[in-house]
This record gives sequence, structure tokens and C-alpha cells, in this order.
Amino acid sequence: MKPKFLVYIFVAMTIAACKSKTSTTAADSPTVIKPKAPAPAWAPDMKPEMQAVIEKLQSYGDQPIETLGVGQARKNHTPANAVNDLLKANHIPVPVYNVDTSGRDIPAAWGKVHLRIYTPKTSKAPFPVIVYYHGGGFVTAGINTYDASANILADKVGAIVISVGYRLAPQFKFPYAHNDAFLAYVWALKNAGSIKGDSTKIAVAGEGAGGNLAINTARRALEKGVKLPVAVLAIYPMAGSDMKTPSYIKYADALPLNRPMMAWFLKKYLNKPIDSKDPQIDLVSANLKGLPPTTIITAGIDPLQSEGLKLVDKLKADGVNVDSRNYDGVTHEFFGMGAIVPQAKDAELYAASQLKKAFGM
Repeated sequence: MKPKFLVYIFVAMTIAACKSKTSTTAADSPTVIKPKAPAPAWAPDMKPEMQAVIEKLQSYGDQPIETLGVGQARKNHTPANAVNDLLKANHIPVPVYNVDTSGRDIPAAWGKVHLRIYTPKTSKAPFPVIVYYHGGGFVTAGINTYDASANILADKVGAIVISVGYRLAPQFKFPYAHNDAFLAYVWALKNAGSIKGDSTKIAVAGEGAGGNLAINTARRALEKGVKLPVAVLAIYPMAGSDMKTPSYIKYADALPLNRPMMAWFLKKYLNKPIDSKDPQIDLVSANLKGLPPTTIITAGIDPLQSEGLKLVDKLKADGVNVDSRNYDGVTHEFFGMGAIVPQAKDAELYAASQLKKAFGM
């Protein structure tokens, strides 16, 4: 009877293990967030997870930014709010990053610029450094709004990220944001060692307006004979002032960014209309020769897509080593939404891979 008894135990244990494995797999499978309505007429090819984020953003009932004063516009909900609320509503754990944060203020003309420093929780210092510029059209948003992107880059690359709280228009008009961006980069070069960073491995990165600032920071370093960043990462950058491009026309009424909003942003930031032709704004017409290796990420459902793609062509024509990816079915601001949007996760891993390659990691 003893051998038979042992067989019974073995079979019971095998069945229990199989059940345990099955239930664990089911529990670990990602929750797919689906939209509640058909895709909008202005983007019938929008990916369902992206559409769910846009639906949530619309559910807040905020008035269009271009109809508001700056103070009220800055109180509007953001795509980041929509993502966080969808995570809570669907009981999806908020991503946890192996990163510590600290703050630092640096002096600037007529004030100061705040930096938030994201440092990997490892003992592998000194770390490469990424000077990161948030989006918001030079007028809205800030470090907190783009906290996910900075955390992701620090965590996935294994680098210190310095997120720059450059000063916003209309209180600080063109070229204040550009000046603050370069100021922060120079500070990083001089002070990397004091924050466990490697001053020989500094890159610049940004989204939207911040993508513009990243490229312009590299341009200004070249012009001033300052050490160049080892790489540039520009995610759906503001790269032109022509609002009659194919993507501006096709996505004139898109969300979370559209043509009226872009006109509003530029009106608030620029001193006069002619400033829109300044090479710092109209990057697609600027001299980009001599820039370090550059990675451009564009979104398929974005008024800025055409100028982003044109920027890729301009960089290549000027002899810059450029790599790029366009993500169809997603909107401006999709980067940082990897917890919900698969294309965002892919873009985040691609960006991290490009920066790691530039750092020799």
C-alpha cells in the first residue's frame, strides 16, 4: 500500500501545482483597457488603449486651452492625469521605479531654475546623465506632469535624469525657456560629479517643446564651443512654425494637441510673429550640421508629425547621424504611458536603448 499511497500524493501535488501555475499566469496577465465608444472621426485608426486615455481626458470636461487665460489653462487636466486615473479605476498597480529623487535650484537671470534629479538606486556610480526638458508648449505643464517620462528614462537607462523646470511664458517669453535649458545643461557639465554623474556622458532629451529645447541646447553648445552632449533624444518635437503641413491639416482638431492650441502656445511664448522664423523655433530651416547622434520619435496622430519627419530629413541632409521611429495609432503625449499603451512601452524601450548605446552601456 505504501507505493500506491506515494503515487496518490505525487498526483495530488502535480494537480495542485498545475492549478497554482494557471492561476498565477491569469493573475499576472496584463489588463487591457478598452474604450467605451467608437474611435473619433478625426482618428479612426487610433489604438484602443490610446483612445481610452483620450476618452478619460475628455471626461473631465475642461474647456479648450485656447479659450482660456494662462492661469486657468494650467489647471486643466493632462494626459498624465488620465493615465493615472485609468490605472486606479482598473486596479492596475502604478509602476514602481528603482529611483530616488531630490531637488536643486540654480541661479538664472531674473530668478532661478528648479531641477529635479532622478538617481538610480544602485551602487554603480558614476552614472551617465540625461538633461531632460518637459513639454507644454513653453506655457503649461512642468516637472510633475512629465514625472513618468523622467522616471522611465532613469530606470530603464540606468542614468541620472535632471528634469529642468525652465520658466514659462507669458511671464518669461522667448528665448527664456531656451536660455534656461542651456543654463541647466552647462550646470550639469560642471556639477555632474557632485550628483554621482559622469560629466563625459551627458545627453539631452525632451518632449514637444522640450524636444525643441533639447536640439537647441546641442546647437548652442556647438555655437559656443561648449562640450557637446553625446546624444539628443527628441520626442515629437516642436520643429517648425508652418501650421499648413499635412499633419496640421489632418489633425487640426485632434487631442490632446491641435492647431488652435499650438497657435495659442506660440502667441504666448513669442514676442512677435516674426520670431516664428527664428531658427530656434523653425528647426527644419536651421543649420543642424555638427550635432551629435540624434533620435527622433514621432506620433502618427499628432499635428507635429509632419515637421518631425521633416526634421529627420533635415538632420540627414546636414550629415547628422539620426535614427527615428514613427508610432501609428497614437497621439502626441503618448510617451510615458507604457503602463497602458503598448506603443508607448515600445517607444520607451527604444529611447532607452538608443541612449544606452550612446553612453556605451
